[in-house]
Amino acid sequence: MLNFVLCDDNLNTLNRQSNMFESIFTKHDLDAKIAFKTNNPSEFLSYIKENPINVLVLDINLHAEISGIQIAKQIREQNKDCYIIFITCHCEYVFLAYKYKAFDYLCKPVSQESLEDTVLRLFKDIQESKSNRRYIKLDHKNTIIDQKEVLYIKRDGMKIIFHTEDKDYETYNSFTKLQEQLPSNFVRCHKSYIANINNITKLEPSENLIYFEHGCSCDIGPKYKNNLLKEVKVYGNF
Repeated sequence: MLNFVLCDDNLNTLNRQSNMFESIFTKHDLDAKIAFKTNNPSEFLSYIKENPINVLVLDINLHAEISGIQIAKQIREQNKDCYIIFITCHCEYVFLAYKYKAFDYLCKPVSQESLEDTVLRLFKDIQESKSNRRYIKLDHKNTIIDQKEVLYIKRDGMKIIFHTEDKDYETYNSFTKLQEQLPSNFVRCHKSYIANINNITKLEPSENLIYFEHGCSCDIGPKYKNNLLKEVKVYGNF
């Protein structure tokens, strides 16, 4: 799921934009949500420092000591992958905004149609970008998940289950073909499991178990144990 976060100094505008985004998500069955919205830039910065975010929607003049452009500059120093959309009355800053790799720059009052076009292009960009390995496309719809959220992937018959902290995503795919498409931090650990080794919190080879956050676990198969331990040593970060 993609997490959108919004910041605009005008509460009426903020709520209107939030409703517009939610309407677009529902209309096109997009796996996205408004994770946070505020008219307070300090609250906004605090939130994005502590929580996973995928898309920032910013006004430029926030009537505060910090502007939307300055927020974008700070974010780009920490996160080079998130998408930034500016929605503002100050169209003269368009070239400065793109300095910080803004995905789009919309002038107020933004219409439902133009916002819808931006959101759909954003999802298309994620789906088509071969270099953007942060996201995994799960099916032929618009279900996209940030690979950092995935703890492990399980095969259950013909069904593939992506297990995250928040929910399970189910799809149908070839387990072998899926593995070939995943980043190197996804390692086959069992005939029915692929583990995201970046999210492992504890490894118990003697018990043939891998542990993740909140007590989640998956099995290690004897056939895959040696390779798993080697990959964890090279790529793991727990």
